[in-house]
Amino acid sequence: MEITYYGQSCFLFTIGEHRILFDPFISPNELAKAIDVDSIKADYILLSHGHQDHVHDAERIAKNNNATIVANFEIVSWYQEKGIEKTHPMNTGGKVTLPFGTVKMVNAVHSSSLPDGTYAGIAGGFVVETENQTFYFAGDTALTYDMKLIPEQFDLDFALLPIGDNFTMDIHDALVAADFVQVDKVIGMHYDTFPYIKIDHEEVKEVAQMAGKELILMEIGQTINL
Repeated sequence: MEITYYGQSCFLFTIGEHRILFDPFISPNELAKAIDVDSIKADYILLSHGHQDHVHDAERIAKNNNATIVANFEIVSWYQEKGIEKTHPMNTGGKVTLPFGTVKMVNAVHSSSLPDGTYAGIAGGFVVETENQTFYFAGDTALTYDMKLIPEQFDLDFALLPIGDNFTMDIHDALVAADFVQVDKVIGMHYDTFPYIKIDHEEVKEVAQMAGKELILMEIGQTINL
C-alpha cells in the first residue's frame, strides 16, 4: 500500500491499481504550494465532512479524473448539483464494497458545513478494509468512546488521526484514541496548516514514543509504503 501526503488531511492511497484520495485541500494551502493539483490521479475521493479545508479541491480533481466522490448524502447531493456524475452517498454506520475493498463510515465528533454555508450533514470517519491491510481515517474528531467499537469489528493495522488541537484532538487525545482502536502505528494529520494548529514536531514525537506508539509525520509530497 502506497501513501502520498498532500498536506492537512489529504492523503492519496494507491491500493493495487486503485487510487483513493482523502479530503483534498491543496491549492489554498501555502505549505502545499509545490503540489500540482492537476497532476493528481484519483479514482475515488472520500470526504469526511464539508469544511473547506477538506473539500476545496474535490470538484476539480473529480472532474479531472472522472473520479467517484464518496461521502455522506448531503455532501454527495451538493456535488451532484455541481455536475459530478459519479458519486456514492453514505451515512454513519453504513458500509460499501468498492473495487479496492470495503469502506465503512464511522462516527466523528465535529461540526460540518460546505464552503457556501450549505448544511453538510454530520462529520464522519472511514474504516477501509483491503485484502492486505485495514486502516482508520478518523477525519476531524474529538476523542470519543465510539472509537472503542471499531476494534470489535476490525483488526486495524494503523490509523490516521488528527493531532493539531484547537479544532480536533491533540496528540494526547490522539494517543488515547490509538489505544481505543488498538493500533501502535499512527499517521498524524490536521496540523501546521494554520496558526491555530501548529505543533512542535519533536515534542509530539517524544510524547508518542513515551506512550509506546509509532507516530509518522509525513512531509508534504512524500510517499511511503506500509
